[in-house]
Amino acid sequence: MSVSSIHPLASIDPSAELGEGVEVGPFTVIGPHVRIGARSVLHPHAVIMGHTRIAEECEVFPFACVGMQSQDLKFHGEETAIEVGARTTIREYVTINGGTGEGSRTVVGEDCHLMTGCHIAHNVKVGNGVVLTNLATLGGEVVVEDGAVVGGLSGVHQFCRIGRMAYVGAHSKVTQDIPPYMLCDGHPAVVRTINKVGMQRRGITSETMILIQRAFRLLYRSGLSVPSATSKIEEQYAGIPEIETLLDFIRASSRGISR
Repeated sequence: MSVSSIHPLASIDPSAELGEGVEVGPFTVIGPHVRIGARSVLHPHAVIMGHTRIAEECEVFPFACVGMQSQDLKFHGEETAIEVGARTTIREYVTINGGTGEGSRTVVGEDCHLMTGCHIAHNVKVGNGVVLTNLATLGGEVVVEDGAVVGGLSGVHQFCRIGRMAYVGAHSKVTQDIPPYMLCDGHPAVVRTINKVGMQRRGITSETMILIQRAFRLLYRSGLSVPSATSKIEEQYAGIPEIETLLDFIRASSRGISR
């Protein structure tokens, strides 16, 4: 059995639960109700508070702050939670806030990489394998789907969604939803092309990328309205899983998609 390594200068509440093989550095603070999964590493000066669950094999770097209360002005002390999936890396000065609303959650998935200075606000849902580059900021209720990348110094407006395997260029201001597989950039961010490199890295076939490229052209280069373009895409490419993912995302949009 692997024994946890806890520095004597760490401050750990007696009610916190630490799994096997957890390492806790000096001056790290772990509050009540916190649960840390096996083999996770908390470097010096990390702060973990609230009803926070960090899964196994995560790594939290100095001065990261996970689990402090929501900054939403509607927050009035209700009990909320934070969940961080396995093998996620949280670099220096990252902040992850709890939810707003009784029983609500802020969620970060598995295998994510949150680089220095990123902020994840209340009720955000981050999928698996997501990368947030330095100083990226996600407003409240934002959803970032699996495999997406948000570039450094970018800001994502409240309630926006970033689709599966989408890419947000650095310094972007995202005010509408970014559909799956698309690459956006700008202030405000607009979709420029498909995220070819990202899809290649995640094993999307060349044949499927050609179909996604054709869907992109109908949606962004044909001059058709969004409803007309989605109808054409459905007529021509129905049944292709990635196309169905794209169409489902567009239909579910409440803020409209970036064009």
